[in-house]
This record gives sequence, C-alpha cells and structure tokens, in this order.
Amino acid sequence: MMKFIDILNLAWRNLREAKLRAGLTSMGVIVGVSMIVTMVSFGLGLQRNAVQRFRDLDLFNEITVQGRDLSALVASLIERTEAPPSDGAREGRAAPTQGGASSRRAEQPATRLLDDAALIEIARIEGVAAVEPTITFTAYLRANGRTRQTSVGGALIPNAATRFKSYTAGRMIATAGVDEAVVDERFVRDFGFAKAADAVGHTLGLLAPPEQKDRVELEPNESQAGAGAGKQEDSAEADEELSFFGLPLEAVGEADKSSASGLVAREFRIVGVLKDEVEGGPPGGRRFRGMLPAAGVYVPLKAANELAGRYTNPLTQVALQVARESGMIDEGEARGYPSAIVRVNDPATLIEVRKRLTELGFSSFSIVDQLDEIRTFFLIVNSAFGLLGGISLLVASFGIANTMIMSIFERTREIGIMKAIGAEDREIKLIFFVEAALIGLTGGVLGSLAAWGIDAVANRLAYRFLLQPRGVSPIDFFDIPPYLWLGAILFAIVISILAALYPAARAARIDPVRALRHD
Repeated sequence: MMKFIDILNLAWRNLREAKLRAGLTSMGVIVGVSMIVTMVSFGLGLQRNAVQRFRDLDLFNEITVQGRDLSALVASLIERTEAPPSDGAREGRAAPTQGGASSRRAEQPATRLLDDAALIEIARIEGVAAVEPTITFTAYLRANGRTRQTSVGGALIPNAATRFKSYTAGRMIATAGVDEAVVDERFVRDFGFAKAADAVGHTLGLLAPPEQKDRVELEPNESQAGAGAGKQEDSAEADEELSFFGLPLEAVGEADKSSASGLVAREFRIVGVLKDEVEGGPPGGRRFRGMLPAAGVYVPLKAANELAGRYTNPLTQVALQVARESGMIDEGEARGYPSAIVRVNDPATLIEVRKRLTELGFSSFSIVDQLDEIRTFFLIVNSAFGLLGGISLLVASFGIANTMIMSIFERTREIGIMKAIGAEDREIKLIFFVEAALIGLTGGVLGSLAAWGIDAVANRLAYRFLLQPRGVSPIDFFDIPPYLWLGAILFAIVISILAALYPAARAARIDPVRALRHD
C-alpha cells in the first residue's frame, strides 16, 4: 500500500525527469488560464466601473417621479378621436385619461398633476428624505460681455443634493428669494472667465424678447406646460413683422448699439461655481449631477418657475391650447412640474416608496430598476469572455493528455515493476492524476500571475493613450477578485485531471508480464 506522500514524490520526480515536455505542457495551461482571467477580469472591470459611476452619481437613493403632462393629454385626445364610437377606445391602447407618452415611460401612467400640493404629500411618505421638483429650460445668457445659449435649472433652497456640495469657488445660493445663481465650470470657460473665482460676483442676465418683458409673472408653481396659455394669447397681439429678439431684421446689425436692458429679462449675481462631481464623459460635454438634468446655470426654484414660461416650446403651447379646446382641461388647469426627484433615507425603502407613489397616481423610475438588466448583461459578457478563454484551456488539455500517453510508453517497464511488487490499479491511476494536477496547479498559478501582469500593463497603456489626453483620471479597466483567480486555478486542475483520465486508465490496464519484457 503506497502512501500519498510517496505517490506525490514519485509524480514530482517523473515531471522533473521530463522537464522540457512538462514545461511545454504547462505553458499551454498558463496561456489558457491567463486568457480566462484576463478576459473575465475585463468584463468584471466594466461592470464595476458602470456600477461605481452610478454610486458616484448618488443614484441608488433617488426616484424620478412624473405627473400627468400635456403630451399624455394630447395622446389621449388622439386615441379618443381615432377610436370607433361604439368602443370609445382602440383595443390595447391607453384610456383617455392615461395617455401614450406616459405609458411608454412606466407601466403605470400618471393620472395626477405634480403640483406643490402633490410635492407636500409625497414628502410625507415614510422613508422620503427630500423632494425636489425639476425645472429646466434653455435661454440666451449675457455675462462678461458675451452672449451664449445655456441651459438653466431651478434649485430648491435649501438643497441636500450631491451636485450642490462641491464648489470650485464661491458658495450655494443663500435663500430662495434672492436673485443669485451658481454656474458650472463650463460656463466659466464659455463666458471667458480666466478662472472660477473670477466669475463669482459677476452678474448674468437672461435675455428675452422685449415684448415679453411686461407680461404678468406666472404663478410660482406653474410649469413650462402651464405657461403656454399666456404665450398663446399674447402671440395674437405681437407684431407680425419678422424680428430677432424683438428687433426688426434690418436693425439686427445695430443690436450692439442698443441698450442691453432692452433684452435682459432678469439679472442674477453669480455666487458659486460648481465642481464636476464625476470626472470623464465626452470632451466639452456637461456631466450629469444626480438624476436631474445637468444645467449650466442654477437659479432659485421660484425664479426658474417664473421664467420658464417665457421660454416655453411653441409645440407645448399648441398642445395646451388643443387640450383646452377639447375640454380635457380647464382654463386654469395644467399647472405643475414636469417631474421631481425623490430622495429616500435608505435604498432598501425604494420599493415601498414607489408603491406608495403609484397609489397616489404618479409614475416613477429609479436606476435600481435597471440593476437586474445590468447584471444579466454583464453575466452574458463575462460568460462569453470565459468561454473564449476556456477554449484555450481545452486545447491545453489535449497537450496534457498527449504528455501522459507519452509518459506511459516511456515508463511501461516501471509500471510493470510496480504492479509486480503489489501496486494496485488505483494507485497507478493516482500517480498520473497527481502528475496532471501538478501541471494544472503550476499552470494555474503562473497563468494567474501572468494575467495580473497583463492587466497592470493594459491599465497603464489605456490611461496613457486613451484617458490622459482627455484629462480623465485613471480608471482600472480590469478587476481580478480573489474568487476569479482561485476559480481559474481550480478549473485548470480539474481540466488537467480530466485530461489524464484516459492515460491513467490505460496505464492501469498494462499487463505486468508484458511490461517487464518491454525494453
């Protein structure tokens, strides 16, 4: 009866005696394992970076809430007018009060208006930390002697959102009633400021056609959609002459000579410059700050709400008028915010909060909804990478089998002697299995080390040639968790043992009498 330590020493001696053949066989395993670890680690790195970006954006505790909007109302009107009179609606389409646009965004379309009363009700839901309505519009801004088209957003004061916690210069807007603004770093560049601190204290003006300056201010909770009615009525009284910002076309060239106050709808004092929270993204593009749309300028929410009506899209005005003429909304209705961000105290409460929002008649979306899809996608990617690497290891297994078979021919007489002095068949098999396992262990360890080296070099090259020229901080494109390299080593050992099944069985069947006569 042979002890396992004796079998191990015998297997190790046999490998040392055929160093070149064992080394070449191990090289195949090394290549296979390094390919598996490298390719799977690349997929894991992509997954980690994607999830980390979401965490950096602080998205896992935010829910986007949407109320009934004009597009839903108009879509409902189309459904009602197109449906046969006997049915009232076409089969498989939304009811008149639900609308196609909202139904595409969520399984449960919004049926309630997202106004100030609704925001107060949402804020009272257990687990909700804060509610922030979303208001954004695009306008021409004038600052530092330059005029640029820039996106403007409303900021709730006070505000706990992550995008208002990091400043390159200055501070947050003091109170909700002051005409102050915070801008981003791209605004500083676009408007010609040498550095962020130079922009603080300067005044920026929102430009609007002069004929709109004397219009009655909108109510504080009126959205971009609700502002369309006033615009529609004023348009009938507007001068029909072609103009550019209220100036006759022939006078456009003299705009610089005119008083700037003729175009400035409202002025704000810049008090802070936001620092980009997440590095990267397209060169020159705005980076997202949370789930709210990124803006170049943020003003108090009340001021943004009042100004949004002056920059209402003409299509929105038409939709509002169509809805009113059809009797789907009252003359004073269609006030509300297009959406709002709900921040929860704990991501674990997202499901309950969203359930409550649905009961209140709102549609909602959270990035958590996409986590299962993200995991499934990367599972497929990692499986494909692992399969490609496994093919190399499969090829290496044939090399192991060939090495074991060649070893049988060279050691036939030795095997016959061992069987003649009492070695059992299982002990002969175990010798070959241990030899194959040693090859797999050696190849797995060296292959994992090689994969570490490849990943380190690839990360440096990617940063040097891809990220550094764009000014992006270093990113690890590869992720090698312990379970990956340990699993790769174990997989290599198993494949090696499987490759030795036939050679071991063949060695165990050798007739000791014939083996002793073998030269």
